[in-house]
Amino acid sequence: MHHTMKLLALPPSVDVRFVTAVLLVMGLSTPGQAEIVSLDSNNIDDVLNNAGVALVNFYADWCRFSQMLHPIFEEASNIVREEFPDTKQVVFARVDCDQHSDIAQRYRITKYPTLKLFRNGMMMKREYRGQRSVTAIADFIRQQKVDPVKELPSVEEINSVDRSKRNIVGFFENKDSDNYRTFQKVANILRDDCTFLAAFGEVSRSERFSGDNVVYKPMGEGIPDMVYLGSLTNFDLTYAWAQDKCVPLVREITFENGEELTEEGIPFLILFHLKEDTESLEKFQHEVARQLIGEKGSINFLHADCDKFRHPLLHIQKTPADCPVIAIDSFRHMYVFPDFKDLNVPGKLKQFVLDLHSGKLHREFHHGPDPTDSTPGQEETGGEAASSPPESSFQKLAPSETRYTILSRDRDEL
Repeated sequence: MHHTMKLLALPPSVDVRFVTAVLLVMGLSTPGQAEIVSLDSNNIDDVLNNAGVALVNFYADWCRFSQMLHPIFEEASNIVREEFPDTKQVVFARVDCDQHSDIAQRYRITKYPTLKLFRNGMMMKREYRGQRSVTAIADFIRQQKVDPVKELPSVEEINSVDRSKRNIVGFFENKDSDNYRTFQKVANILRDDCTFLAAFGEVSRSERFSGDNVVYKPMGEGIPDMVYLGSLTNFDLTYAWAQDKCVPLVREITFENGEELTEEGIPFLILFHLKEDTESLEKFQHEVARQLIGEKGSINFLHADCDKFRHPLLHIQKTPADCPVIAIDSFRHMYVFPDFKDLNVPGKLKQFVLDLHSGKLHREFHHGPDPTDSTPGQEETGGEAASSPPESSFQKLAPSETRYTILSRDRDEL
């Protein structure tokens, strides 16, 4: 943008139209058009928390693709700004990841440029993966601005919602209320995970025996509704409740959603099971909820179909005949939980995950079992290994190491 400053400092006699023309030719925004907000650690929380929708370009100056994206991103922001003039509604922003590596780390950015979507300060799991063209980016934002809440026009429609989806239904006296605004905010964030419906006034009256009311209708017929009992003006509580309903603790990984799950940047704890073996899945879900609920956010709990994922299983010397099998995929290696039957042993699954975080699994993968304190003459080694920082064991990888993970590119061979 230095060029802009020089040009604008021309003597007063120069025709302003000439300056504007030069600016346009150079591809720089003309005054009064959309500004791309540059984010740093001082302003990032303030800007993002106050934006209904923010599209953030995480870039690095040395990266050719980052440079190619800049003019496209600016042009897309100009188009969007004309449609959504309210600067709080839609924000286009960028982060120079070389200057602000702390921000890049905080959002687990590992490649450039990465376009991430934020709503009210929360980063959405799905990054923008569409074409890097002006029209595609502008269209993406338009879709994000479509109201995710579908209004139910009649009582009959309330009873005939599509039970093949996860539905959250709100019953409100009127639209212009704090309760409904909270509901809308939650719906915006979880729009990819649940279907949000709302009924107002007369239509919702029969469901509002004790004021505005929100219920979750799970998938499948004949399963009772679950009612939200917290305060509807409390966003954090309402969101936590809805997220718990819309995003199952243990999700299925497929070759379609695998890359998206990888982008969340946290390791996988996976149960490989045969499709018809629902008993193992229930047991796994139960133990994850019991032992690992506090690890939500530092590891993704997943289950996978043994037949579909034959190839990754081979990497850990297993076949569908060995299923159910539990493994951790750290994106460097896959580590196998020794025996599925030990799932019921209190704390055993949790210890497996803690051993991942401490670097123990990684060390043992390369050097055999850690010496225990009871081995004579080996105390120092044991102590030393344990005190080495956990990250280092993940980062210092020999370049020759093969990265066998669940998504090693074998999908063509499936």
